[in-house]
Amino acid sequence: MERKKIAIVGTGLIGGSLAIQLHEKKISSRLIGVDANPMHAQQALELELVDEILSLEDAVREADVVVLAIPVDSLVHLLPLVLDLVDQQIVLDLGSTKSQLIEVVKNHPKRGRYVATHPMWGTEYSGPAAAVRGAYENKAVIFCNAADSDADALQWVKQMYKKIGMHLLDMEAKAHDLHAAYVSHISHITSFALANTVLQKEKEENAIFELASAGFESTVRLAKSNPAMWVPIFLQNRENVLDVLNEHIAQLTRFRDSIQEGETEQLRTLIEQANTIKRIIR
Repeated sequence: MERKKIAIVGTGLIGGSLAIQLHEKKISSRLIGVDANPMHAQQALELELVDEILSLEDAVREADVVVLAIPVDSLVHLLPLVLDLVDQQIVLDLGSTKSQLIEVVKNHPKRGRYVATHPMWGTEYSGPAAAVRGAYENKAVIFCNAADSDADALQWVKQMYKKIGMHLLDMEAKAHDLHAAYVSHISHITSFALANTVLQKEKEENAIFELASAGFESTVRLAKSNPAMWVPIFLQNRENVLDVLNEHIAQLTRFRDSIQEGETEQLRTLIEQANTIKRIIR
């Protein structure tokens, strides 16, 4: 695989973790960082996630590949601007929602240079210091509307993801956003809501700290996630998020009613139904 000069726009958790693997797998000949946050840009340099920091325009001009690893509300505005700047550069994004983004550039003359991807990985932390070595290994990456990308661009991006250890899936953008709401977005909403519930009802912070079990910690771990990332995701994927959120509220209501009425068998049935998730997640 030919090594390329790669620009990472957004040097935080997602972009920084990818940068580590691009370097270690010898996919990049040079890594160029772009970040609107000067402190993050400086950290990315100090942590050697990137070799240099440039402006967006200079980075696109210098690079062979441009990776967009920024919140999805910024992506919608930035992607068309980046495509305006490219000649034959490959452009890919790592965003968690896809329909609106793809719609924005569907008629762009350089649409073929863009490859829409969503690596299914993340943590509750943010910033360059949160970057993780080996983050994407053995994880899935979704390619959306791949037929709209130029063959050479698509092939290089697929090879890149394979080389860092990911397995590849193809999906239409609207289907991707629906499934992402079910398996990712609702998990974050639930975690945020549970954290707020506990903070509202349990006024003794020491009690939370001392009594919190591993189960509680794993459930609310996502509540530490960055609102700058998740607010745009929820709003861009509003229709699907509301669909799954309404179903989740209905399920919570069933649990509440069963407990309130002392319905032992109904409560047992609800838990046994939930147990069948073991067929999918071990």
